[in-house]
Amino acid sequence: YLNSQAELNQEISSFLATLINLNAFIFLIAGAIAFLVTNRITSLFSLIGAKMQEVSLGKVNEEIIWARDDEIGILVGEYNKMVNKLEESAKALAQSEREGAWREMARQIAHEIKNPLTPMKLSIQYLQKAINAGSVNVKELSQQVASTLVEQIDQLSKIAGDFSQFANIGNTNNERFDINEVIKSLVNLYKAYPNVQIDVNDFKEPSIINSDKLQFNRLLTNLIKNAVEAGENEPNAVSILITTQKELDSVLIIVKDHSGGIPETLREELFKPNFTTKTSGTGLGLAICKGIVEKANGTIWFESKLGEGTCFFIKLPLAS
Repeated sequence: YLNSQAELNQEISSFLATLINLNAFIFLIAGAIAFLVTNRITSLFSLIGAKMQEVSLGKVNEEIIWARDDEIGILVGEYNKMVNKLEESAKALAQSEREGAWREMARQIAHEIKNPLTPMKLSIQYLQKAINAGSVNVKELSQQVASTLVEQIDQLSKIAGDFSQFANIGNTNNERFDINEVIKSLVNLYKAYPNVQIDVNDFKEPSIINSDKLQFNRLLTNLIKNAVEAGENEPNAVSILITTQKELDSVLIIVKDHSGGIPETLREELFKPNFTTKTSGTGLGLAICKGIVEKANGTIWFESKLGEGTCFFIKLPLAS
């Protein structure tokens, strides 16, 4: 009995050990299977999450390809539907923005062209009325009308030039040139203007940039013209100071005037197209300046003090 009891205890111990090992093995297998399944599921969710983070209106969003018709397939299908709807919405939004921009531009062009046409029409009608009435001073009236027509035609030409510059900002012909030479040539050009005094700092060394020379000339011309027109009503001569400061890999151009400054309420709108504080003009001058500077990988900003003047800063990268 004692011998059989010992053998029974040994068999029970062996059975329990086998059972424990088998359960441990089953748990290991189940854990490995659960890990693989959950890892696969989480990786799929991570993929969907990454795709959702990459969704943007400004680019083409790719669909997720999933062949099986399961719960994840339903989720992937909804994501693909969302991507397609987003692409359609992006196209509709882009079309609407283009149409809105064209409508606004057409409205502005029509308004700007209508302003010179009205005095031209009135002048011609007045001359016709004088001719029909047999006025004795028809020759003098004809000269006055001709002068008015030439003035308004010049205004139309300026309007066309402004819109042409604004439309052609993206068409650049980059070349290496010294900005100091361009500034000197502009200063010599404006020396003949009455009541305008432009000073420049002494350029000790050249500042070479790689940009469109013609557009850079327009940039400085627009800033100088704005300063001159802003100071037309001032009793003293318009004073403008242009300086350049070379930094490590860039050059800072400073155009400072003493033409009264810009009111605080108008400063946020200054670089927007069609915005102007003058009674005439298209309001594209500073928008063109901003576009030219950004196309040259630079930045433009200003500081103004009401009652004193405005200082424009243009920072452009130097040519390597």
